Amino acid sequence: MRHPLVRSIVSLACAPLLALGAFAAAHAQDAKEPHAHGDKEIQADVQRHRAMAAAHEAAAKCLESGKGHDQCVKELQAACKGLAIGKYCGMKHQH
Repeated sequence: MRHPLVRSIVSLACAPLLALGAFAAAHAQDAKEPHAHGDKEIQADVQRHRAMAAAHEAAAKCLESGKGHDQCVKELQAACKGLAIGKYCGMKHQH
């Protein structure tokens, strides 16, 4: 019989792989069945993208004005509230 610690380590090592497999299977199913978007949903997406683009343009102008990175990120977050996922309005890049 194996040592209980070895079984625990093996179980812990396998858990992320099992979760990753389940995620991959679910994602593959979504890819097979694309969600149909009607004109109304497409127009809503267009408006969201334009609003995000405007927020990012404003952030660029903010940085050009010399306000500083932290202030411009705060303004970007305020402009994007409810628009995009994450605190960088759907876009994060390296510094």
